[in-house]
Formats: sequence, C-alpha cells, structure tokens
Amino acid sequence: MSATKTLEGRTAVVTGAGAGLGRAEALALAELGADVVVNDVGPSADEVAAEIRALGTGAVAVTGDVGDWSMGDRLVQAAVESFGGLDIVVNNAGVLRDKMLFNLTESDWDDVIRIHLKGHAGLSRAAAVHWRAASKSAGAPVYGRVVNTSSEAFLFGSPGQPNYSAAKAGITALTLSTAQGLARYGVRANAICPRARTAMTSEAFGEGEGAPGGLDIMAPERVAALVAHLASPAADGINGQVFVVYGDMVALLAPPTVEHKFTAAGGAFTPGELDRQLTPYFDGRDPSRSYAAYSVARLDTTGTQKTP
Repeated sequence: MSATKTLEGRTAVVTGAGAGLGRAEALALAELGADVVVNDVGPSADEVAAEIRALGTGAVAVTGDVGDWSMGDRLVQAAVESFGGLDIVVNNAGVLRDKMLFNLTESDWDDVIRIHLKGHAGLSRAAAVHWRAASKSAGAPVYGRVVNTSSEAFLFGSPGQPNYSAAKAGITALTLSTAQGLARYGVRANAICPRARTAMTSEAFGEGEGAPGGLDIMAPERVAALVAHLASPAADGINGQVFVVYGDMVALLAPPTVEHKFTAAGGAFTPGELDRQLTPYFDGRDPSRSYAAYSVARLDTTGTQKTP
C-alpha cells in the first residue's frame, strides 16, 4: 500500500454525498483509495459515484432517504455486497427548516430530527450490527470508523434553529455512546462541527478573505481532509472526540466542566436554602454567560461570518 493510499482496500458509506460537504468527503476518501457507497435522495448520487470511479476506485450509488430506518441496512448491505465489507461510515445528510421557536411547526421539527438524528442513528445501528458480528466471528477487533456531523449550533443553541440545535446535540451524544459502546469491537467514533460553503449554507457566509493556495477559505474540501484523517488507520487513538473544523484550523473541544457546586447544609435542599445559595450567586450575572459556548465563535478568523 502506498503512503498516499491509506484507505486502499477499505469501504466507506457517505450519506448526503450527492453535493456539498458529503460529496467532498466521499471524494476525499476515494482519493485515499477507499471504495464508496454514495447515498443521497436524488440522481446526484449517481453523478458523484461516476466521479469516484473516474479516480480509479469503486463506487455505487444508493438513492434514498436516511430518515427511513431501513436505509441503514440497505447501505450496509450495499457495501458488503459490492465491496466485501464495511470499514467507514460518514453520517452527513441533513436538511434545514429554520424557524424561531414560536413559529416552529410539527413538520419543521420532525423533518430535521428525522433526517439528522434518526438518519445518523439508523445507519450507525446497522453498521454496529455488522461490526459486532464481524468482530465476534474473527475473535478480535475489526476496523471501524464513524464520523458524525454535529454543529456549533448545539454549542450555541441557535435562536432560529431550535430543531437543528436539538438534533445536533443529540448527534453529539449519539457519537459518545457509539464510541464507548463499540470500542471493544475496534470501532472509533468521532463528531465534527464543520463550517463549509455549500448550497445549504450559502446564505450564512460572506465572501471571506485569505484563501491560501487559491482554495476558498470555507471550501468543503478543508473539512473533508479531517474526515479522511479520522477515517484512516492513523486515527486509531482518536475516539469519542468532538472537533470544530473550518478554514485553516481544527479545534478539539474539551468536555464541560463544573463551574460551581452547591451543597445542602442539612443533606437536602429546602426552598429557602436554594434561594439563599443560588440567588446571590446569579445576581448581576452577564446574561450571555450561560451554558451556551459562544467563546468557540471567537475561533473564527475567516472573515466570512455574516452578522445580522
């Protein structure tokens, strides 16, 4: 195996791979030698599969909605039947139904949760079944990589995206559960919070500045480079992590910390004691100082973030 083909002989499934970030991720994996099952809801999946075959690796398109639970089994089956196995899952597919909470409809909520969170869960479950069985058959850990797509929206609680923020928070928790539950079988699971200029995000970014080498500072290929690394053998020691990635940087997030612990003097809080301890602690507190991790936004040096 050549140094540049670190995924030669591996098979990947990428959802939402017909355009944008998913397409860039599928091509990045193929460039490292992986065969790819390309999933999307329309004919663009076939077009990307053709692009991948032109690179010299195998590709098949599986058209369908990842929000259908059975699609996970279909995608794993396509990988096994077409290429003999499954090594990498990149959960990327998603939709937007941006609304303020008071304007949110049931379908706005259901569509986003179904495609993002249920879509991630359905394919992850099917892959987990495959890897667990393969590991038990082999009597040893197997090669498995899961890269899930979260978002900084789960860190901020985007006010116009209560559905999307909730879905991405769920995906982050799903990633941690996947990492812990499947590690014994050889699987590594991590989440990325990407920013990339795609059709879905075209309204979010301005022109930007500073694109070394002529590559757009918000190009999806920048994100795909990290995804390809997390899918590689070199990432065997990376598990249960969350990364913010865009522009010229990759930022590893630390887990939440405890700011302050309140303890009941008598072993159980009374309303009066809660009042005495909590009320003065929060008196005069900056309203922006909440669980929302807005400090992460200060990482942005791309010059592309539009402000209201």
